[in-house]
Amino acid sequence: MTDLVSAHRDGGVVSVTLNRPQKKNALTGEMYEALLAAFETASDDEGVGALLLSGEGGVFTAGNDIGDFLASAQSAAKESASTPASRFIRALARFEKPLVAAIEGQAVGIGTTLCFHCDLVYAAPSARFLMPFVNLGLVPEAGSSMLAPMRFGRARAAEFLLLAEPFDAETAREIGLVNAIVPAEELRAHALGKARALAAKPRAALLATRRLMRGESEAVYAHMDAELGEFSRALRSPEAKAAFTAFLEKPKA
Repeated sequence: MTDLVSAHRDGGVVSVTLNRPQKKNALTGEMYEALLAAFETASDDEGVGALLLSGEGGVFTAGNDIGDFLASAQSAAKESASTPASRFIRALARFEKPLVAAIEGQAVGIGTTLCFHCDLVYAAPSARFLMPFVNLGLVPEAGSSMLAPMRFGRARAAEFLLLAEPFDAETAREIGLVNAIVPAEELRAHALGKARALAAKPRAALLATRRLMRGESEAVYAHMDAELGEFSRALRSPEAKAAFTAFLEKPKA
């Protein structure tokens, strides 16, 4: 596993941490592969009852590393469904055990959309959520174009997906994406405590209750596949190419 993603067992919890703070934990293909391995290990280990996601350096993730993402998409013969990012999105949605996230600082793109698949999400006051897909000439992923209207209502979802407006921790709590806002110095310990509490529950009852709460999953999977098809086409569009070129040429602070 790359040292840019750490995963360790803490009792019945697997804690997975993004560890590329110098790049705001922007995700590379190698990091997605490490996340996939961690999810697979947690899924197969009967002693694991929950998985916790967090980021180092006061940031959750700035989303995909654009340069790495474009190279990965091109090497996948222009088929976005086969990229590490797409495979991780599918694994995230199909993971059967409880997921907990601790969000601090930026949560861009997948940093926000993965929260739709988490059972508990805790945020520091610094958390800032953003789904900038349209701004990049792309469409949403991880089922967010279906799950955001279901969670927030169509009007609020339009603010976050069509206008691509950012929102803060308090808004995320208000609309039900975040369970609670926790001081940064207490965030990881608080989220880990909740993950441990989940892992300590009677396993069969916990997993059955989670399945019942999530309802019919096939519609979500089908919607995710439709998003990936649109995403693949959009990725090759002039609008996306122009947006990515402008991003990559932008002077870095």
